[in-house]
Amino acid sequence: MNSSYYRSQLDRKNKAHADAQKKVGDFRQKETDKRGRATKERLAAEKASSASTRQSKLRAAQRYEADANKAARDAGTWSVTAAKLSKEAADLSAKLAKAEQGERAAVDKARQREQEQAQRLAVASQRKIESRLSTAEGQVRTVLKELRAPKPEKLRVLLLAAASAGDLRVGQEQQRIRAAVQSATHRDLVELDVHPAATAAIFLDALTRFRPHVVHFSGHSTQDLIAFEKGEDGFHESAIVSAGAFARAIAAVDDKPLLVLLNSCHSAAQTGKLVDAVPFAIGMSDTIGDIDAITYAARFYASVADGQSVQAAHLLSQAAIEMNGLFDHDLPSLTCAADVDPSATKLVTPPPA
Repeated sequence: MNSSYYRSQLDRKNKAHADAQKKVGDFRQKETDKRGRATKERLAAEKASSASTRQSKLRAAQRYEADANKAARDAGTWSVTAAKLSKEAADLSAKLAKAEQGERAAVDKARQREQEQAQRLAVASQRKIESRLSTAEGQVRTVLKELRAPKPEKLRVLLLAAASAGDLRVGQEQQRIRAAVQSATHRDLVELDVHPAATAAIFLDALTRFRPHVVHFSGHSTQDLIAFEKGEDGFHESAIVSAGAFARAIAAVDDKPLLVLLNSCHSAAQTGKLVDAVPFAIGMSDTIGDIDAITYAARFYASVADGQSVQAAHLLSQAAIEMNGLFDHDLPSLTCAADVDPSATKLVTPPPA
């Protein structure tokens, strides 16, 4: 779970603890009041001149004493509840601190990976320039890694979504992606395989049967976990899959995807493992809002289906978030294998006229 989840749980727990403490105070005050009244009635009974008045005062004292005893028991019950809530809040505080530490580490790691990638691209660019200068005749051609070209076949996009707790608008995201592709220039060259409640088994079956060029996942994740569904009706706990297992499944198939897009929180930390198997991977460097994630995904696939390069589609999608007045435009992170050029790679290219 990410820090926002633990933070919300901790806020609720602290509120419940404060309410319990107030209950303890209220019942203790009630106990004090009732015992004071009981004492007052007993003193009045001692001073009473008639037997009937004395008995009436003593009965009233007994009622107040019984009320005081009940208030004392209620205060004890709420004291136990408050102690339990305090312990649970302490446990959540520890989990929150650990989650925040992990998220900061993931952001630092993603930033370091981006810097290393930029350095690799700069070195590669310098080598290209040096090769051109040293060649007296002919034209130097840089041969990049041979990719599984999606043409002349359609670009196959596997859309996986998982929100077993019902707390994400994954259906809205898939609908926006479908509409974006249908409005694109080369919509007939893109095929979508949509799974709004994806399990790990659905993912594995689609890898070999649909043979996607693009694997898109939207849901919950951390720097080292992905949350699939269990195939159960109603809300339920997620089926947790490690980032390593997910990457190994991608690497295992003969026809490997060209791109994996993890539209989920803190997933940028996973892209380093993915580009060992696929040319391109996109993840989020922090917690990203629903609307920001949906805006990025819809614009990305619209741009791809319009014939834009992987890099152009990524940059346009970041710009779409910013131009819509949202704040998470810098969270989507594109990671590439060392020997591919995202600005020269188009996933959709129309056939010659």
